[in-house]
Amino acid sequence: MVRHAPGFLRLVDAARTRIREIEADELAQQLSQQPDAVLLDVREVDEYAAGHVAGAEHLGKGVIERDIEARHPDLSTPLYLYCGGGYRSALAADALTQMGYRNVVSVNGGWRALQSLMPTTGPTAG
Repeated sequence: MVRHAPGFLRLVDAARTRIREIEADELAQQLSQQPDAVLLDVREVDEYAAGHVAGAEHLGKGVIERDIEARHPDLSTPLYLYCGGGYRSALAADALTQMGYRNVVSVNGGWRALQSLMPTTGPTAG
């Protein structure tokens, strides 16, 4: 298990008070109920290349604020974000919410949990 620095955890905990978050086992149902929803993998490009949820679009946390409006200009688009474990996606969801996106959800548990719950692609697909 990855040990995160206390300052980082405080930042994530604060973001979680301002965002909507679901557990990984809720994602498939949520996506099936919203055909216009977008699943965003906010991990680094090498993490995404090593394997990701089938159908997920890559938009790394490092550039999401810069690039989201060009890709998804409608502020009401349902955006579901995941990372490795749910920390970076919480921070990215907070940033997008502050930018005016109204339907942003972070997936707690992230890729580590989703691998066993949803179809995946890439070298680690299973």
